[in-house]
Parts: sequence; C-alpha cells; structure tokens
Amino acid sequence: MDLITKIKTLAKDQSAKILAMRHHLHSQPELSFQEFETSKYVAETLRSFGLQPQTGIANTGLVALIEGRNPSAKVIALRADMDALPIVEANDVPYKSKNPGVMHACGHDVHTSSLLGTANILYQLRHEFEGTVKLIFQPGEEKAPGGAS
Repeated sequence: MDLITKIKTLAKDQSAKILAMRHHLHSQPELSFQEFETSKYVAETLRSFGLQPQTGIANTGLVALIEGRNPSAKVIALRADMDALPIVEANDVPYKSKNPGVMHACGHDVHTSSLLGTANILYQLRHEFEGTVKLIFQPGEEKAPGGAS
C-alpha cells in the first residue's frame, strides 16, 4: 500500500476519535494565554501517541517533533491555534461550551483536534518519510499583541 493510501485509511479509521477530541475541546474553551486545561489535554493526547511534547512555551503553548528517517534532511512545521473567544455560545448541542462567556467560535477546536489527528497518523508512519515534522500548538492567537500579529 502506498503512503497516501495509508494516510487516508488511518484518517478514516480515526475520524470518530478526532471528532470526539473536537467535541471535548469545544466544550472546554479557554481564552488567549489561559489555555491551561487545553494545553494539558493536548500534551496528554500527544503522549498517548508516543510523542514527548515540550510544554510551557509562551506559558500554555506546546511543540512536539515527529522524526522520520534521516530527521535532519528537512523540517516542516504544522501549526494549530488553541484559544477561544469571549462569546456566549447560543448553540444547543451536547458539546456546548461549559465555560460561560467563552466559545470556540473561530474553529480553533477544529484546528487543534485536526493537528492531533495528524500527529497520530504521522507518528504511526514516521518510518515511511524523511525529515522531521514540528507540531506547534499556539496559544493566544486571538489576542493582540501576540498570537498571529
């Protein structure tokens, strides 16, 4: 089986788990640079895959490396933002925000869960690609100055 087919198969197999991660993150939103529980959840999830995240970057940020064959050949970075906005959630869904006045209204719950799913897939396939993938889980993207500014 070629690498693309393996990635697609793993993604399909993990889609329910990734959706559950997204629902968890959506229900537990945290404001910029206050992503303490989010950071803890991301770190624990990465460790469960076999990765060793570096925590405490900009206080609540994390990075992790996935080294393939010949790790120094090249490095690419994948980034997800983790913070939420000070918005009252009006949606009536089972995974609605449990933090009053805070909501993932900008998709960062999707970004974070997608990068976690990607991390799991790439870690499983690390012997099939060259180089290193640096995973960056960014805090405070919504807050200026900081974040993406």
